[in-house]
Amino acid sequence: MNHDLFLPGIIAGDARTFGIWMASCEPTVRLSLRSFASVVDTEAVLQESLLRVWQVAPRFIPDGRDNGLLRLAIRIARNLAVSELRKTRARPAEAEQIEDALAEDDAPPAPPDPMLRRHIANCCEKLPQRPREAFDARLHAEGDDDDLATKLGMTLNTFLQNFTRARKMIADCLKRAGVAL
Repeated sequence: MNHDLFLPGIIAGDARTFGIWMASCEPTVRLSLRSFASVVDTEAVLQESLLRVWQVAPRFIPDGRDNGLLRLAIRIARNLAVSELRKTRARPAEAEQIEDALAEDDAPPAPPDPMLRRHIANCCEKLPQRPREAFDARLHAEGDDDDLATKLGMTLNTFLQNFTRARKMIADCLKRAGVAL
């Protein structure tokens, strides 16, 4: 599908048209970030990239090829993912590497660390209510994110934002407690 039919409305600043475009293009942009999923918060990258597309859309000049704004969104998303990757100094793993590592990991798991558990519980207690609800729901989840969001009375996007905030807050709290992640 050529998503350029939405371009005049998006360039004019029509939020509804952008929403329709975004709903149809989001799976493609998300899929382009698949190789980064093990080392980067791709949900945050996706949301940030779509926000940036909305911000630059009024200045977008089509190059004559199909799906120009979608190609721009993918480029923005991948550039953001690479920037996040550089911050963590990690490298994305290929699917074969992950499968090989899982196959080799037959060793029994290390015993749980009670001090680490205490730090994690302490950090979780400090979370604001809505991020804590989203985090707890995902932690004890039975069902997909849509179901969890509905049960909590949140939209899917709000649920994912709250979950992402909770993860970041817990990581920051653990870092302050001297726990190396």
